[in-house]
Amino acid sequence: MSGEPTLLDRARGAYLGLAVGDALGATVEFLTPGEIRHQYGELKDIVGGGWLRLKAGQVTDDTQMSLALGEAILAAGGWHLPTIAEHWLAWLKGKPIDVGNTCRRGLTRYGREGSLHGPANDGDAGNGALMRNLPTVLLAHSDPALLQRLSIDQARVTHHHPLSDAATVTVAQMTAALLHGAKRSEVIGIAQDLVARHRQFRFAPYPGRTSAYVVDTVQTVLHAFFTSAGFEDCLRRTVNLGGDADTTGAIAGMLAGARWGAAAIPARWLRKLERPARAAIERQVPALLALGDAISRRPAAAPRP
Repeated sequence: MSGEPTLLDRARGAYLGLAVGDALGATVEFLTPGEIRHQYGELKDIVGGGWLRLKAGQVTDDTQMSLALGEAILAAGGWHLPTIAEHWLAWLKGKPIDVGNTCRRGLTRYGREGSLHGPANDGDAGNGALMRNLPTVLLAHSDPALLQRLSIDQARVTHHHPLSDAATVTVAQMTAALLHGAKRSEVIGIAQDLVARHRQFRFAPYPGRTSAYVVDTVQTVLHAFFTSAGFEDCLRRTVNLGGDADTTGAIAGMLAGARWGAAAIPARWLRKLERPARAAIERQVPALLALGDAISRRPAAAPRP
């Protein structure tokens, strides 16, 4: 036996990796690398604090919106965008500790107008659609066309911008390939295709920008993922770059978890992760995979005459 992780273990690794990356990075969100070195030397552990004054292991909107998306898919028994938007709106009305301005604006529009897709907007090129898309990947990982369509579908509830669409689909494709056992050398081509289509995303040499602009986020995550030695090294490299570190940490954790599996996540990080989030992840992962498998086995609808 090769000892390679199974699909289930990689999926658990991706979702738990997202959450631990979120909890780890939130401590240093908005700090510069120099400020992080001054305060922590190097951030190695989940300690909470930060500008949100979090408890150690507490997650933010990255994980919370992902969990709401997963719950909506399971509640609907498949993909139903109104149910997804309602779950996100309920989350927003619950006064979360953190929410991005673009997500807030899009969900407020939905609550006021009922519109599931906002108009194209130059201000929608943030990373909010990318950060929450993992449940979509778990549902549609075996169907590339469906994965692309659903990724954009959920994205445009709040973010309608070509760079957001491109980043969300690309990272979804990379994650799906990693879930199926692809190595980093095999998925770098997916990243390079994004760069070929949108030169803004060029990540080598790394430009060093870590804002919530989706280009900066993707460059930071890909730089760390493709140069790291393993799961822990990937997340430490990512969050110690500062900036929007909860989101870059979450996305890097998702990719690294899909590559190396849940067993690669440091036990000390998992012990700190807030229990409700971890319990929800452990429940959603097999359910989303099973639902996706059932959907893929359904016979296609007969064409109308």
